[in-house]
Formats: sequence, C-alpha cells, structure tokens
Amino acid sequence: MNDSTRYNRQIMLTEIGDKGQLKLSKAKVLIVGAGGLGAAILPYLAGAGVGEIGIVDHDCIEISNLHRQVIYKSSALGKYKAEEAKSMISELNPSVKVNAITEKLSGKNAITLFEKYTIIVDATDNISIKYLINDACLVTNKPMVYGSVFRFQGQVSVFNYQNGPTYRCLYPDEKSTATNCEDAGVIGTSVGIIGMLQANEVIKMIVETGTVLTGKIVVYNILNNEQQKYDFDKSDVLLMNKEIFDKKYGIEENQIEEVNFESVLDEINDVEVLFLDVRNEVEFPKINFKNGIQIPLMNLENEMEKLDKSQTIYVFCQSGIRSKIAAQLLQKHQFKNIKNIVGGAFAMKQLLQEKFTI
Repeated sequence: MNDSTRYNRQIMLTEIGDKGQLKLSKAKVLIVGAGGLGAAILPYLAGAGVGEIGIVDHDCIEISNLHRQVIYKSSALGKYKAEEAKSMISELNPSVKVNAITEKLSGKNAITLFEKYTIIVDATDNISIKYLINDACLVTNKPMVYGSVFRFQGQVSVFNYQNGPTYRCLYPDEKSTATNCEDAGVIGTSVGIIGMLQANEVIKMIVETGTVLTGKIVVYNILNNEQQKYDFDKSDVLLMNKEIFDKKYGIEENQIEEVNFESVLDEINDVEVLFLDVRNEVEFPKINFKNGIQIPLMNLENEMEKLDKSQTIYVFCQSGIRSKIAAQLLQKHQFKNIKNIVGGAFAMKQLLQEKFTI
C-alpha cells in the first residue's frame, strides 16, 4: 500500500494536503514516557505518518498498566514499554522509523537526546521530570508538548514554542508536590483524551495549521465534559542555558556520557557515528560493524588521526573500564561527541544474539 492510499483521508484536507504530509514524513518527535499518555499519543502520530519517533522509557509493563496503556498485551508483561511500543508502531505503520530508548531520562542524557528531534512530548506523571524536560527544551530550543492527568481532570499546553512561555512560567514553584496516578488513581479514558489532544498539538505544529496552545492551557474534566482555557504570560524569573543546566543537574563539564548499547542499536549502520573498539585484537567476542574500527587503548594516542572529530563516537571494550579511559583521552584531545558503552562487548554480543544472527 503506497503512502497516497494510507494517508488520503488527511491529505484531502486543505489544511494538510501533500505539503503537510511531506512535513509529517520529515518530522522527528520524541515522546518521553510510554505509559497512559504515551499509549494514546504514539498510535496517532505513527498513523499520521510522522517520519521518526523516539520513545524514552525505562519501565517494564505491569498488569496494573493495562487498563489505560491499551497498546500493550497481557503477553508482554515484564517487557520494556519502549520496545513493545516500537513493535506496535512498526506493525501499524512500517514506514515510520522508531527509536526505543530504554533509559531513564536524566540530566546526563536529556540534552543529547533532545538535539536529535524537532518536538519533545511530555507524557510523564512525574513533576521533577517535567521540570527537567522543560529545562532541556530551553537549552536545545525545542517546543515541549505538555500533558498531565489527575483523577478525572487533565491539562494540555505547549511550552517554549517560538520562544513562548515555558513550564516554569506557569508553575514557577519547583518544590510543589503533586500526587501521581499510582497514588491518586486514574481512569483510562482520561489519559486517552489528554494524550490525543497532545498528539493533535504535535500535528498542528508540524503541518503549521490551526492555533497552537502556546501561552494557553486547556483544562478538561471528563466527569462533566467541562473545558476551560486559561492564558498565561512569559516570565523572566529563571534563565536557563547549558551552564546553568549542567550545574543544576550535577553534570560535570568533562563528564563522559554513558549509554546502554540497546539505546544505540539502531545506529550500527549510521555513517555519522563510529563504534570504536579499544580492546586488543586477540580478545573475544568479536564485534564487527560497518561503521566500526578497532584501535587498542595502548595505541590510541598515536592513531587518533584515523578518527573524525565531527562524528559521534561510541567507545567500548570488554566490560567498560578501558573504554572509559579511552573516552577521557579522546575528550582531552578535543573530541566532543564521545560516549562510553556500559557493559562492553559482552553485553553487546548478548543483545546482538537476541536481535540478529551474527
């Protein structure tokens, strides 16, 4: 089935058309959270033809999730939500590129992840993570599509859109506490409605139609079907840049970022990245990628000319100790995009055997 048939019902809308569909196909959207909100957002973005979707979630599926996280099956209990969501999207729309990131979002990985996408969607139920998402969006200059649900009431807004108001403008008190759905309870239709409203804001931004909820927040109550929209202004209370971000989230200036191999598995054929094996040539297991190179740690300083400073370089060894030393050495020689693969070749080999026949 070609794209014109798959998307013809939305292409015939004058507000979308072929140009809008092309914009959707080129868009890159990151969803933070694959729980109730994410389960509503993801199918509609994939169905609409968003070209690349990233899913960040380190949680596994529990039976208590299934009443509202309706993209998962009972047979998937115990599996990573991000991986199962990826599988669902691939079946729904194989033309969408999906990146499953089974890591917890943190100050260490947020900036790097956000830089790869054009729109960031907050599908979390954790207040501190919402502030982190907001701050990382400010540093990377990305819009944040916000959603929140409490019992029978939900909220939707868009922050940092075209330099508009941010999450901190609406909620400046970071020390405030709020109960999540695990403690307060939630009905599945609440997250479904709010998640679809978030997906709608994403689509509007991509195709550049309608009125985006910037400087406005919609509050919807599913018990009485009442909806209010409130305006709020941009505040200059808190400046946020990379230096302030790193200090706030405890990121040392020369700290080496560590990643799980599973989160970068989709990049093993990407010419813009390099996998650097710093083990000795006699060591097993062998890991061979098209975009890989082996330079033993003892030879690295003398053979750095083989490396391209413009590439992202993922460094690995047998278990992760030598690769960290190698990454620090490269950073010392002005290599900027260096990441250490934790677990090393043993963990990589095991995952590759699970995913592929090598």
